[in-house]
Amino acid sequence: MKELVGVGTSFDLGFREIIILKNKVQLYYLTGLCDTSVILQILKVIVEINDNERNKNKIPEIIENRLIHQQVNRIKTMDEAVDQVLSGLIVVFINGEREAFVVDVRHYPGRQPEEPDTEHVVRGSRDGYTENIIENTALTRRRIRDARLRHEMLKIGERSKTDVCVCYLQDVADGGLVKLIKKKIQDVEIDGITMTDKTLEEFMNKRKWNPYPMVRFTERPDVAAHHILEGHVLIIVDTSPSVMILPTTFFHHVQHAEEYRQAPTIGTFIRWTRFLAILASIFLLPLWLLFAMEPTLLPKELSFIGPNEEGNIPIFIQIILGDLGVEFLRMAAIHTPTPLSTAMGLIAAVLIGQIAIDVGMLSPEVILYVAISAIGSYVTPSYELSVANKLIRLILILSTAAFGLYGFSIGFTLYILFLANLKSLRTPYLWPFLPFNGKAIIQILCRIPVPYSNSRPSIVHPRNNYRQPIKK
Repeated sequence: MKELVGVGTSFDLGFREIIILKNKVQLYYLTGLCDTSVILQILKVIVEINDNERNKNKIPEIIENRLIHQQVNRIKTMDEAVDQVLSGLIVVFINGEREAFVVDVRHYPGRQPEEPDTEHVVRGSRDGYTENIIENTALTRRRIRDARLRHEMLKIGERSKTDVCVCYLQDVADGGLVKLIKKKIQDVEIDGITMTDKTLEEFMNKRKWNPYPMVRFTERPDVAAHHILEGHVLIIVDTSPSVMILPTTFFHHVQHAEEYRQAPTIGTFIRWTRFLAILASIFLLPLWLLFAMEPTLLPKELSFIGPNEEGNIPIFIQIILGDLGVEFLRMAAIHTPTPLSTAMGLIAAVLIGQIAIDVGMLSPEVILYVAISAIGSYVTPSYELSVANKLIRLILILSTAAFGLYGFSIGFTLYILFLANLKSLRTPYLWPFLPFNGKAIIQILCRIPVPYSNSRPSIVHPRNNYRQPIKK
């Protein structure tokens, strides 16, 4: 153990040797990942063996019986012992024995479950996933108390040995999908995944330079449980507060829990409003630029669209400058302490924006449409999708500025073809539009009342398609 894990060198590697019935017993543990009170209690009970027992030939059985914990296992190799110690478990060696005992007393440091900042709801639960994989599985189990819910633990990383949990319903999730996901996880070869689920996603999808998210991230246990019941598979990575939902399509990324916390009519209204905002975040600026460049495309009733004054800078450059300015503000807001973020917003809105108009750098219309487009990006529930849409918007702006109507048309067509060609774990990204599924499209466009949502989405190929109990 001195050679393998550095006992005596690393200060956080605890070691204690005690004599039990004239035989050496050694305990190894990590001080930062174990509950000290439990360790003391185990030591106390083991030491009392000297006062209550006399049979030296049954020391392993006596110690195993006295290890006061609900989870005690036997291991036979030093590699297992090292992995368990570094995971936060206690390893107990007995001199002369070929097996050691492992006691799970992990006590990972972390915060309490709280509502995620990026997935707020007006009504609903206020708990969220944390960086502790044990707590995360418990939050899911609390919502699905089904004996067929499975949590399979795997490890990734030659050095980090990060715990990864695959979560699914055994009689609902497609067996081929579960096998494919586990195989992709087991095939990952890397020294460590310090960026946790994001690194794992890149290994699983191998999308290279594709900006669009191929998995859905969520920090809400209720959202995760909802997808499990639909037949999706979750991947929970230790030290990450978000879980991955597989497989997903484009329309999974535009859903939000708030739609299901309101009446179906209100949920449908919220959903349509969100769709409109997302479309505006992608196409509003390129369309306005197109109409500003070619006013003849507009009917007389809409002839007011377009800049009244050209200004000192070309319109498309003004749009790019305004868009980059919003990005600067977004990045600054992430890195700015909360008490200062309000002041930063006032400076940006009052000083920079107004002065840019006064000096003729930006026209008022440009700032208006850039602001609407930015709001549409913030309305997008998935942060990854909103950033990808910004990149597509910039490409459409450049193609429209360069080739006018032809550039916009070709750029729009290539964008749709690009999305249609994407697949997330063999799942078409634009389903249910491509391939077409009318019933699923209605589910996408409208928030159907739960009593009438009896079937699971066919795209995940569920084993049990009917969600409601069969009436006798």
